[in-house]
Amino acid sequence: MKRFKNISLIYECDQPTLERGALLAKDNRARLTIVHPVKPIPAGWEPLIVGHKSVDVQELVLQEHEARLKDAAKSVRSIGVRAATRLLIGEPFLEIIRDVIEHDRDLVILTAEGEGGMKDRLFGSTSTKLMRQCPGPVLVLKPARKKSFRRILAAIDPEVTGDNRDTLNGVILELASSLSAREGADLHIVHAWTVIGESLLRKRGGMYAAEMNRHVLREARRRRKLVENLLTRHSVSRSQVHLLKGESSIVIPQLVTKLGIDVLVMGTVCRTGVPGFIIGNTAERVLGAVDCSVFTVKPEGFVSPVAQLISAAGE
Repeated sequence: MKRFKNISLIYECDQPTLERGALLAKDNRARLTIVHPVKPIPAGWEPLIVGHKSVDVQELVLQEHEARLKDAAKSVRSIGVRAATRLLIGEPFLEIIRDVIEHDRDLVILTAEGEGGMKDRLFGSTSTKLMRQCPGPVLVLKPARKKSFRRILAAIDPEVTGDNRDTLNGVILELASSLSAREGADLHIVHAWTVIGESLLRKRGGMYAAEMNRHVLREARRRRKLVENLLTRHSVSRSQVHLLKGESSIVIPQLVTKLGIDVLVMGTVCRTGVPGFIIGNTAERVLGAVDCSVFTVKPEGFVSPVAQLISAAGE
């Protein structure tokens, strides 16, 4: 991947995430900063008295975190990467995003906090908030023993018009294509679609079944043409395309499971520049249902609400 120049790797992470972040930085010739957000010790805690000495507990905790950060940085030197370290004090997701904005990080990598599986969400509070509000791409890696990805899935939506969406589709395809090339992985592309009001029309619209079937077939052909044009426009050739009729939040997670997808690359659907409209309901539901690593990107013009907090604090 030849896209990123300033990567933030969130600690604590598992060893595969640490190594993958270092390799991405090396491949991109990018700066790598291992960032560790730590919640402050609650106010009111008194120093410990050990013998006749007063011990600052928070200072001891911070020193321990600093030492572990240095160990993490040392562990990637064998890969040929010299990583900087930063210890952040405060609410983790807010401090990570603040760091991204203030230091122009163009990629955040972290390990998913959840356990995954059918009963548990893979993505915990911090990763979910970053995927919602971080201005740049966020790669959340599922804890795994595999050293490489075998199957990459890019979720696109060529139906929605506008420069921002076309740019977002392009970024999704670029990231998925370059990641699959780097990993030697199969690239899959999915577009989920529905016919608005189909069930209602079949029940109450007075349309004959054959007529409705023809309408659905025409729509399927139109959607396929849209996808083909999009892939041609962005020079994507080697891929397996899946046009799925159904709700994205249902059929995309099903496809992820069926194909054994390692990484899902998708965009967050939002109204650019409007705080509060951070992530679309469809994207939220997809993220809540998949059990794989996820690479999320934002459209051009996205403004993180954290940026406004920083601006307000500086006034």
